[in-house]
Amino acid sequence: MYSLEDTFTLINGVKIPIFGYGTWQVTDPQEAVDGVKQAVKAGYRHIDTAQMYRNEEHVGEGIKQCGVAREELFVTSKLNNNCHGYDEARRTILESLEKLDLDYLDLFLIHWPVVKNTGSDWKQDNIDTWRALEDLYDEGKLKAIGLSNFAVPHLTNIFENSRIKPMVNQIRLHPGVLQEDTVELSRQHEIIIEGWSPLSPMKYLKDDEKVNAMSEKYGKSMAQILLRWSIQHDFVTLTKSVHEERIQSNADIFDFEISEDDMTYLDSLTFDDLDKPDDFTER
Repeated sequence: MYSLEDTFTLINGVKIPIFGYGTWQVTDPQEAVDGVKQAVKAGYRHIDTAQMYRNEEHVGEGIKQCGVAREELFVTSKLNNNCHGYDEARRTILESLEKLDLDYLDLFLIHWPVVKNTGSDWKQDNIDTWRALEDLYDEGKLKAIGLSNFAVPHLTNIFENSRIKPMVNQIRLHPGVLQEDTVELSRQHEIIIEGWSPLSPMKYLKDDEKVNAMSEKYGKSMAQILLRWSIQHDFVTLTKSVHEERIQSNADIFDFEISEDDMTYLDSLTFDDLDKPDDFTER
C-alpha cells in the first residue's frame, strides 16, 4: 500500500522517499520558502529543485526554517543546461551547494541529455559531465547521482562509459506518457524511476466518465487518482503546489488502492494533442 514515510533503496544503499515536493516554476521567494515549510509540515521529506528553476536560495531558506533536521530530509537538484562539461558542471554543482547552504546534496541529476544549439557531441558531452558527478560523489558532496529525461540511447551511452552507475532517472510519466522502453532499461540496471508532471492529463480527463467514476468510487479527486497511479507503478512521484491545502491533499493518497482493471484503463489512455517529449533536448 505504501505510506508517505516509505522509501525506495538506491543501488548504493541510500534511501529515497517515494513521494516528493517539486518546486518547478516556484520563483517567488516567499512562496518558495513557505512551500517547502508547508510540505515538510505535511509530512514530505523529499524536496526537489534545479538550477534551472532559479530558486535554490529560497528552497534552502525553507529547509533551514522548516524545523526538521537536515539528515531527515532528502534534497535533490539538477544541472543547468548551459553548465555541461567537466569543469563547468563541477563549478556549478558546488555553487548549488552554496546557494542551498548545504554541505551535501542527497541526489544530483543531469537535467537534460541533449542541449540545443551548442553543436556539441552529446555523447562526449554527457560522458564528461557525468565524470564531474562521479568525482563529487566520491568526495561526499553528492550522496547519490543520476539522470533526468534520459531515454534509451542516452542511458546506453552512460552505461558504456561510466565507472559509477546512475542511481535515478527522473522522467515524465503519467497516463498517455509511459516511456515503457526507458523504464524497462532503467530497471534492468537497477535505476530508480522518478516521475515528473504526474498531473498533466487532468485537463484531458475532466469529461472522462470512467475516471470520474473512479473518483466517486474511491472518494478521491482526479489529482489524487493520478498521483496514486504513479505510486502504484513504483515510481518516485513528484508533485508541486504553493497552496497549503493542495500540498496536504496531494499527499493524501496512501489510504486507498486503484484496482487492477482501473490501472489498466489508465495505462491505456492516449491524448492526441498532448505535448510530449520527443527529442529530449532541453526545455
